[in-house]
Amino acid sequence: MSKITCAVCPHACSLEEGQTGFCGARSNRGGMICADSYAKVTAIALDPVEKKPLRRFFPGSHVLSVGSYGCNLRCPFCQNHQISMAKREEDHAEILSPKTLTDQALKLKARGNIGIAFTYNEPLICPEYVLDCARLNHQNGLKNIVVSNGYTNPNTLEQLLPVLDAMNIDLKSFSAAFYRNIAGELEEVKRTISLAAAVCHVEVTTLVIPGENDSVEEMDRLSGWLAEQNPEIPLHVTRFFPQYKMSDRLPTPAQTIHQLAKTAQKNLRYVYEGNL
Repeated sequence: MSKITCAVCPHACSLEEGQTGFCGARSNRGGMICADSYAKVTAIALDPVEKKPLRRFFPGSHVLSVGSYGCNLRCPFCQNHQISMAKREEDHAEILSPKTLTDQALKLKARGNIGIAFTYNEPLICPEYVLDCARLNHQNGLKNIVVSNGYTNPNTLEQLLPVLDAMNIDLKSFSAAFYRNIAGELEEVKRTISLAAAVCHVEVTTLVIPGENDSVEEMDRLSGWLAEQNPEIPLHVTRFFPQYKMSDRLPTPAQTIHQLAKTAQKNLRYVYEGNL
């Protein structure tokens, strides 16, 4: 049987029968690309919306946050690697249909819940689940949030944008070499930010890692480009702590975060310092 190509993200994995793609969550089964992680929830919690982080989207509210498994980048500093790097065969997920998930979200409205955030792993590697849930959420007056690395194809994003209310997108660096080292492409992420910011509320997060993406010059270019899209896009300049394959590194000095936030403030109206 011939290979078929997955069109969800720029990796465009060409898969033989039974083969799983780079993300670990999509495979060729019976000559079709299947979303293996569909409705498989590995993490669920009612979080403050500021934790996504979203600071200018219904501040003070909560959102039911859900995640599955798999990711299409390979960040050695991943803060959710237990989830994002999990394999399907190791998965102990709870099956939650879109209706079940929406029903749970509705029950939590009394506790300040405004909707559902798809987060923890990379939600856009299973856009089918996000789309099915998001449509149902909107029918019930709930908001839809996606927290993403932004490494997706325009067709995938454009299917979802009509039912998304807010996104937080990682802009991990403004260096093409940095992105190549984590199996991604900077220009693809920039395009995602541009497309999304034209349609829904977008906030951007940059995790600052010592010696990797912590120069003033890079932050000036990153924040300057964001300002070209819209100077009111909030930017979260976030402190790195040792994680995953970078557990031997030191945390980012708080002073570095202060300095880079001041640099970004020259270009952007809303800049927030995270994890201090």
